[in-house]
Parts: sequence; structure tokens; C-alpha cells
Amino acid sequence: MTKVVVVYHSGYGHTKKQAEAVAQGAGAALIPIDAEGNLGEGDWATLEAADAIIMGSPTYMGSVSWQFKKFADASSKPWFTQKWKNKIAAGFTNSATMNGDKLSTLHYLFTLAMQHGMVWVGTGMMPANSKAAQRNDLNYVGSFCGAMSTSPSDASPEEMLPGDLETARQFGKRVAEAARQFVAGAQA
Repeated sequence: MTKVVVVYHSGYGHTKKQAEAVAQGAGAALIPIDAEGNLGEGDWATLEAADAIIMGSPTYMGSVSWQFKKFADASSKPWFTQKWKNKIAAGFTNSATMNGDKLSTLHYLFTLAMQHGMVWVGTGMMPANSKAAQRNDLNYVGSFCGAMSTSPSDASPEEMLPGDLETARQFGKRVAEAARQFVAGAQA
């Protein structure tokens, strides 16, 4: 059985809701990064034991939150000994605007994963980009490299759109399937 972990920071609760949907789809454990940028006791060991690590952060000012960045900087310890090498990696983000420079955040997560020698998995979803597309369609925000969601700045986490949360669930499911295939291939 593969072990999938979702490690994330959420400033206002929207990214937490997205992380929960990703974890639901992946059958994953959740590891929140706290308001001070720290993990709980034993969380580094959980990450080391995982077959796949899905990372999430809100997009603030075109990148990850400072709390996520603190976690990323602290990951230099497992990086130095290559603890995460050949694990499956993926990422997701949320911001208040449709674009919001979310791609910069996903590129940051991708670069972090590459520095760790991980294997990145994208959404594998076609975007909802026709005239008939509706805001609640799967992958309406249109990302290939990781899951994106949009939450207006005056919307509560409970008001997140079902389509964005379903995109997150389907993304989590894809990452877990990729991890199972990767682990099975490595064991063969």
C-alpha cells in the first residue's frame, strides 16, 4: 500500500479546504504547516516514510506563503541526505483572482521537488475552455502542472466552488494512482 501525504499551509482556510479535497481523493494524510511555519512532532518522519508528497500553499504576492517557505527551507535537512529522492511529488494552490500568479507558486513547488530529486505529477486534466464551459466545471482554472482554485477575497472557505474542490479531489486521486504505479514498478 502506498503512503501519500499532503503538506500545506493555509492562511484563511481556503487552501485547507482544497488540501482536504486533495487528501480525500488521494486517501492521504494531512500535515498542516502552522501559523509560525512549523510542523508538528513526528511530521518530518511521516514525510520521510511517504511514497508521495503533495505540497500546497496559497499564492501570496506571486509565490508561496512565508510559512510554506520556512518549511521549504527547513527541508534542506532531508535534501542533504536525499531522503525524498524518487518520491512522487505534486502541488496545488489557491488565490483570490482567476490568475493571481498561481503558476509562479506551482513553479516554486515544482522547483523544490526537483531539488529533492522527486518525480512530479501534473493534473492530467483537460481544461474547461470552451464557450459552453461553466465556472463549476472540472479544471475550469485550466492548470496542467498542479491543481489551482480561486476564492474571492471576501468569500469564506465554505463558499469555495464545488468544481474547484472536485478538481482537487480528482487531482489527489491521480497523484495516488501515479504513486501506486511508480512503487509497483520499482518493486518489480
